[in-house]
Amino acid sequence: MISAVDVIRTKRDGGELSRAQIDWVIDAYTKGEVADEQMSALAMAILLNGAADREVADWTAAMIASGERLDLSDVGRPTVDKHSTGGVGDKITLPLAPLVASFGVAVPQLSGRGLGHTGGTLDKLESIPGWRANLSNQEFIARLSDPGCVVCAAGDDLAPADRKLYALRDVTGTVESIPLIASSIMSKKIAEGTESLVLDVKVGSGAFMKNPDDARQLASTMVRLGAAHGVRCTAFLTDMDTPLGRTAGNALEVAESLEVLAGGGPSDVVELTVTLAREMLSLAGQPDADPSAALADGRAMDTWRAMIAAQGGDPDAKLPAAPETEEVCAETDGVITRLDAMSVGLAAWRLGAGRARKSDPVSAAAGVEILATVGDRVNAGQPLLRLHADDASTFEAARASLEDAWDIGSTAPDRRLILDTIR
Repeated sequence: MISAVDVIRTKRDGGELSRAQIDWVIDAYTKGEVADEQMSALAMAILLNGAADREVADWTAAMIASGERLDLSDVGRPTVDKHSTGGVGDKITLPLAPLVASFGVAVPQLSGRGLGHTGGTLDKLESIPGWRANLSNQEFIARLSDPGCVVCAAGDDLAPADRKLYALRDVTGTVESIPLIASSIMSKKIAEGTESLVLDVKVGSGAFMKNPDDARQLASTMVRLGAAHGVRCTAFLTDMDTPLGRTAGNALEVAESLEVLAGGGPSDVVELTVTLAREMLSLAGQPDADPSAALADGRAMDTWRAMIAAQGGDPDAKLPAAPETEEVCAETDGVITRLDAMSVGLAAWRLGAGRARKSDPVSAAAGVEILATVGDRVNAGQPLLRLHADDASTFEAARASLEDAWDIGSTAPDRRLILDTIR
């Protein structure tokens, strides 16, 4: 007879949980038979004592088994997804999904909402008039056949144990556990039914993983989990000390993504989009595909317009614009040697672009526009950032977040966007 207390004690004392213990505790917690305080104790024990690869694989399998696993075999295209661990200005899903789909590959993107300093893909897309995030499984699969890509919220029946456990971890100081992060991400991605997966693991100030060693451990764990469940995986470690691109906010990031789809956009956003697209297409059986060409000739933009329209959005609608703006200026001449991603993310959040709790509303128009970034030469008095808000009273708190956000020196540093690749 397995009990919650016995499971907690095993992990508290540094032991390994058996497959039977893991299956039982996940199932019982999903059904409400294990109390939140008991699962909190177990999550803390895992955070403090870690978990073996076998335990993480069994935990992930139990999370998947708590709900349904989608069958995408009738889509008629190879399927490949991308997951990012989240950062500031990370709008890559928006141009990436239609770019990859324009090559005849299906891209099933189950995405989330922003929390704290990190933005959420669904919040960004919801700034497009009419666009809707909630689709039935039937609609989800239909959109993978035509136009070939879909970005939406995960259904309630997909890894419900993860949804319940994630909310608990968020309020018990156990979000940082690498075994629990890996199983949370991979249980949802495996349950969605994709054949291949590319992981973008962010490293640095604006990321959950602050140092490369932790990020590499997380990436390696997720790649192994994918292999154990028959999902081909590649993970990239990418820089998140500096915000990605020139915007952090919802409609602001959509506008920047449209620039990329039109063949322009910031060089770092383009570089990461093309790098991830090339790997996704290789995993889907097209190693020689040229994603840059599909940005240049308009194919990716055509697929974007079809994707937005297929989910009720108007691709020609004007995006929301903030009624209030204010600029933050440089105090000295020189070259920007640092622009702190966390500070910019917190400023965007305080302007209204993010939320403190999952139930909080967000502003579509609020955010930070980055007028000069690392490597740019500036003069004293030159605007560095433009703050966008619905309410000017938010500017003071946003400015406070930015007090130590940048350094200005004499020599531009080298920035390496792709730090490592794990297969």
